[in-house]
Amino acid sequence: MLGPRVWSSVRQGLSRALSSTVGGWASGEGRKVDISGIYPPVTTPFTATAEVDYGKLEENLHKLGTFPFRGAVGGVCALANVLGAQVCQLERLCLTGQWEDAQKLQHRLIEPNTAVTRRFGIPGLKKTMDWFGYYGGPCRAPLRELSAAQEEALRLDFTSNGWL
Repeated sequence: MLGPRVWSSVRQGLSRALSSTVGGWASGEGRKVDISGIYPPVTTPFTATAEVDYGKLEENLHKLGTFPFRGAVGGVCALANVLGAQVCQLERLCLTGQWEDAQKLQHRLIEPNTAVTRRFGIPGLKKTMDWFGYYGGPCRAPLRELSAAQEEALRLDFTSNGWL
């Protein structure tokens, strides 16, 4: 993993290269391109069995935590399949600086998000899609449908936060 100093020099080099080649504008003047906020993407690591490798993902995030930047773009958007309006509302609250309301909403979204990603995965997401009137459909092998106990735990994650 490359450190912040390496990425800083890469950004500086790219910026110099782009500012010298981004010419030919209608005004005839070259323009400098600010790429100071560009960082390497965080990709999702997978195991040999095509499962998300949460240990490696956590390790990557800890390494990226040393980079001098704040914020994020992108995400694991499984929850948006069932609570899309609420996920979009969270973004709107952040963009308009309504941080307390955004935090309250985010806290209500954490358990359901964990349920349809890490805890119950695709079978959990499919089940909640069915509950919300979408077509989740049956699981394909090697995945299995949730057991009755798992389904009840999943339902609790959504009802305890006011979504069902």
